Amino acid sequence: MNWDRPILTDCGGFQVFSLSDLRTITEEGVEFKSHLDGSKHFFSPEKVMEIEEALGADIIMSFDECCPYPSTYEYTKNSMERTTRWAVRCKEAHKNTDKQALFGIIQGGFYEDLRKKSAEDLIKLDFPGYAIGGISVGEPKEEFIKILNYTAPLMPKNKPRYLMGVGTPDYLIESAIAGIDMCDCVLPTRIARNGTAMTWNGKVVVRNATYERDWGPLDKECDCYTCKNYSRAYIRHLIKANEILGVRLLSIHNLRFLTKLMERVRIEIESDNLLNFKNEFYKKYGYTKE
Repeated sequence: MNWDRPILTDCGGFQVFSLSDLRTITEEGVEFKSHLDGSKHFFSPEKVMEIEEALGADIIMSFDECCPYPSTYEYTKNSMERTTRWAVRCKEAHKNTDKQALFGIIQGGFYEDLRKKSAEDLIKLDFPGYAIGGISVGEPKEEFIKILNYTAPLMPKNKPRYLMGVGTPDYLIESAIAGIDMCDCVLPTRIARNGTAMTWNGKVVVRNATYERDWGPLDKECDCYTCKNYSRAYIRHLIKANEILGVRLLSIHNLRFLTKLMERVRIEIESDNLLNFKNEFYKKYGYTKE
């Protein structure tokens, strides 16, 4: 890949959630039915460890189930307890401990007592880092913030805290305020495929006709390759013509935007000014102030 920084691989737990019509969950693992040819593929905690170790990522995740929103208390409890049992099996199966850090994933849906139990049980297993899974799955923002702010303090202070599947600027800022260290999401490249750019003044849907003769950059405040070299009008032309370069240029920009955002968040944390920055950013970006 020619990437000399840390690489993280997920375990497939989100696909257990997103491909619910094509899978069957048992105590042993999850069987998926291919949407291409109907072939069956079985993933157990041990198989997931085998795959992630073969890929060679620096951080790997234990196998879990991401519950849909909403889910009943009983379903969520059974799912959370199974996730913990799978975490035990993942740790036992994980061999490459010197070069790969295996994280445990805290589940429990939107029930605080289940989140607490999940965190307590996983902390006993002494993973090198911990993740919060199962939020940002379609719930209202208030629910997201409530569970995030409840769960984050339960995690060890001396180990990395990872929030899975979060990539919008407001959620990233809320995560930093809650004490989260790292996040991931497909958002910057997914919205690029739809012709959308994130800028310091809000979203720009560059495929819109209003940018047909706009010769300015996507974002005047951005220093990325795309903004230095291409106009909104040209990128719009590429997107409308289904040229892959348009998607690439938007992806480069969106990734740079989020990188710069998190650089700014770190500066504001050091200056003890993150809450003020949040309010200023929300106003500028068009978010409702919390």
